[in-house]
Amino acid sequence: MQPRLTHFALHVADIEACISFYQNYCHMQIIHQRKTPGHRVVWLAEPGREHELIMVILGGGPARPQLENDYSHLGFAVNSKDEVDVIAKQAKQRGDLIWPPIQEPYPVGYYCGLVDPNGNYVEFSYGQPLGPGSEDMPLQ
Repeated sequence: MQPRLTHFALHVADIEACISFYQNYCHMQIIHQRKTPGHRVVWLAEPGREHELIMVILGGGPARPQLENDYSHLGFAVNSKDEVDVIAKQAKQRGDLIWPPIQEPYPVGYYCGLVDPNGNYVEFSYGQPLGPGSEDMPLQ
């Protein structure tokens, strides 16, 4: 059997703030949650992808602010440059914007970057050979 990525987990300091961030910007929904002594565990997924890939958020973790030159991030594809701009505008108003929208050569595309309440970077892109509308794009 070929291993398949099914989930990733983030241990966060403020679980409620992180849930709100991913619901607001990424439109993820809670599909499962449970409480154990001292911990809350929440599974988030994009609508329709609940059986493909989920994000697990575990409460009670440390904040993880990234260094200025650390570009580790989560990547979300959107349907247009306009959607990138809308997200960037909202994020700027809320103080979450770290990379204003920029157009880069293929395969990077048009993107902006936000920081979640735990310090993780989150990219929103259009025009990469991944995500919506990419079925006919080469991966080279």
